[in-house]
Amino acid sequence: LGLDEGLISTTVAQESFISEFEIRVSYLDSSQQANRLSNITSMVHIGSIPGTLIAFFLCERIGLLWSMRQLCLLWMAGVIVVITASGNLGQVYAGRCIMGLGIGQAGVVAPTYLAEIAPAHARGMLVSMFAMSEYIGIMIGYFSAWGASLHISNESGKQWVIPQSIQIIVAGLFFLFSFLCQESPRYLCKIGEWHEAKEALGSLWSLPALHPDVMNVVEEIHHNLETDQNQTVRQSWFRSIKELLTVRSNQQRLLFVGSAQLLAQWSGANSITTYAPELFSLFSINGQSEKLFITAVFGAVKFIASLLCAVLLIDHVGRKRSLISGILVQLVAMLYVAIFLTVETSSSSNEPGSVKRAAIAAIVSLYFVGIGWAMGWNAIQYILTAEIFPLGVRSTGSSLLMCFHYANRYGISKAVPSMLLEDALQPKGTFWFFSATTLFGLLWTWFLLPETAGRSLEETNVLFSN
Repeated sequence: LGLDEGLISTTVAQESFISEFEIRVSYLDSSQQANRLSNITSMVHIGSIPGTLIAFFLCERIGLLWSMRQLCLLWMAGVIVVITASGNLGQVYAGRCIMGLGIGQAGVVAPTYLAEIAPAHARGMLVSMFAMSEYIGIMIGYFSAWGASLHISNESGKQWVIPQSIQIIVAGLFFLFSFLCQESPRYLCKIGEWHEAKEALGSLWSLPALHPDVMNVVEEIHHNLETDQNQTVRQSWFRSIKELLTVRSNQQRLLFVGSAQLLAQWSGANSITTYAPELFSLFSINGQSEKLFITAVFGAVKFIASLLCAVLLIDHVGRKRSLISGILVQLVAMLYVAIFLTVETSSSSNEPGSVKRAAIAAIVSLYFVGIGWAMGWNAIQYILTAEIFPLGVRSTGSSLLMCFHYANRYGISKAVPSMLLEDALQPKGTFWFFSATTLFGLLWTWFLLPETAGRSLEETNVLFSN
């Protein structure tokens, strides 16, 4: 998702793409132009919503590794449809929807796989590394688009097609490397392959299959399966859904993680990533190469912040402290941008020098929004989804929550261009809205989030079982 997000946010800012697909033509008013832009950027999330449900079905039937392989093929197919569109906007929509079917599955398969193979002391770091990989993709997308804008003419469609084609290479590599991986031991236990589960876990942890640490984990899984009265080897989707919606502890889990997804997505940090070039133009950054370069640096800052968070924070200071710290950084930065836009639009007597310095500070504040997001919500939303569900409903719960996740990402991606219009919230109102949502997220974290760092998946379940 990160690679697509980085590429599409810069692709729609390139003159070759804007001209080919008539994003800013005169016969469209500002609202229609905003609607066309949001349709292109958000269409991948439309595909991601059913993609998460497909992921549940496939993870239960064919395992996590084969689920990963087929989603890579879907992703590549969607990219091919997009880059062969030749001015056909409908084909771009269709291709991005197909891409979403694959990308949406990755949001379920990857964090679930990492959570199920990781030792308790490293689980947060590994899932955070998955979240961090989103920023690697964003950074690659930003810099490739910037490089294309420098070396390929605005008149050539290759300016946007070549960067988009990078996704085919990345998805192909993921597909090939998956054959070097082990299937999830917990999935193997669910289908009764106990010996293979021990061998897989031992291989993943570089331990003998009969090592006490391996045996203890397998015994915990066995106990979890035995005590779950509704669990069967091939549990049906309807039974799993029923258990999620009727068992009180599972209802609490759904409400808890759903509220986290809602607060995270509508805090605005992801929309800044998606529309970075357009948002930087609010601060007098208007040249295409200049906007794309500042956007690329923005991606690098977010990547470094997420890497440091994964290595130094998430498993060492805990989920709660890391999230509180990140939200505080994000909140202060959002408030500065909101105040700057409010003062700048309401004042006509500012000195040019002071306005320029304040605008530079606002750009830096957007960077700090990215840093705060990387420290906080970016990793935590995936970790919570992967950690808190019992084994019998983990794939189902993760799929439903990621479905809600992508629905919110679609909503915010679709809404922001219209929110920024002069007859709507305008830029200043949009950032005040983001600031208020970020504040609610801080209160939610302070009063409701328990600490799960250092606990096994089975121990974590107990926190939500009462």
